[in-house]
Amino acid sequence: MRSRKSFPVTVIAFAGVLLLAMSAAAQQYRIVRADYGFRNQRVDVTPRLRELARANTTFRMGNSTFGFDPSPGNVKTLRIFAVVSGGNQRTFEYREGSVVNGAIFSGWGGGQWGSQPEYIILKALYGVAGRNVDVTQRLRELAARDAYFRMGNSTFGVDPARGVVKTLRIWARRPGGQPRLFEYREGSIVDGTMFSGWGAGNWGRDSWNGGWDGRPMPR
Repeated sequence: MRSRKSFPVTVIAFAGVLLLAMSAAAQQYRIVRADYGFRNQRVDVTPRLRELARANTTFRMGNSTFGFDPSPGNVKTLRIFAVVSGGNQRTFEYREGSVVNGAIFSGWGGGQWGSQPEYIILKALYGVAGRNVDVTQRLRELAARDAYFRMGNSTFGVDPARGVVKTLRIWARRPGGQPRLFEYREGSIVDGTMFSGWGAGNWGRDSWNGGWDGRPMPR
């Protein structure tokens, strides 16, 4: 009598597990973007994650994976922001050194997810208001070597405002759009992956004549 009752219960339990697995497979998440870092010291790594996805379904994640350390001395995390059909959002967080399993994300290996870089660089200036230098050419050289770099006086080989914390100002725009300012404080990491054609360096040759504040400079 006991064995007759246990059989259907076992079958029902198995069916329940199978339905849950099928439901999980049907509810795969589509990646919107990803960042890596500690607290507010984070960098968008969506393009790099796309490269990793094309190579492997799983990988162990850390500074060497992304080629930089956005917060030295702190244990960092990779955050993957994703959505399912219907628009429900979820954040997947992976502690530095852990394994990322891309199988739970829709279209993982194809890399057809996340936003594509739209902004084309017009000009780059380093310094402060009234004391700054054009570093567009130097930025082009850096872009040819690295997607990310930590920025300061040694990066550009000049200190246009001694004793003052300087910033790198990158003016860029979407095709046909208005200029937009991207600003990086001295010592912070510049993420080149958000700019279209970054590594190729085919930018900054535009006739745009904006200065530190974006207004046209006198000729």
